[in-house]
Amino acid sequence: MKKKLLQRVISGLPIGIAIGYLITIFLSCVWGQGYYSPCMPQLTSMMGSEIQAVILQTALCALLGATFGGASLIWELDRLSIAGQTGLYFLIVSAVMMPVAYFTYWMDHSLQGFLGYFCIFAFLFILVWLMRYLINRHTIAKINARLK
Repeated sequence: MKKKLLQRVISGLPIGIAIGYLITIFLSCVWGQGYYSPCMPQLTSMMGSEIQAVILQTALCALLGATFGGASLIWELDRLSIAGQTGLYFLIVSAVMMPVAYFTYWMDHSLQGFLGYFCIFAFLFILVWLMRYLINRHTIAKINARLK
């Protein structure tokens, strides 16, 4: 189990970095006024230089990827119900995602900004979970039909 966890964590690192990069593209499209910004201007200001901000953001995105990758083992815990797996997974990834989003300035540093980002994150989580659930349900139905 430890080896599997380490593999998932390591494989999640580059995925997290890639997703972080996609987030910067999205944020640049929304707020960049036609320009690409590798990180939010507030992060650059806080870090003192753009390269320092990009390094921090990249490390935090790698942490996100590692967390999502490592936490994916929760889906293999048969002793937990699907609701228990979902709740535990959401709790773990939220506990990392929200501080990362805050420190990288992907959200406004206000209660409204935090709640707005959390709602978007929760909505996307539910959407992805529902899609995976329906795909798995369809796959199981096909397997059961073949067995009959």
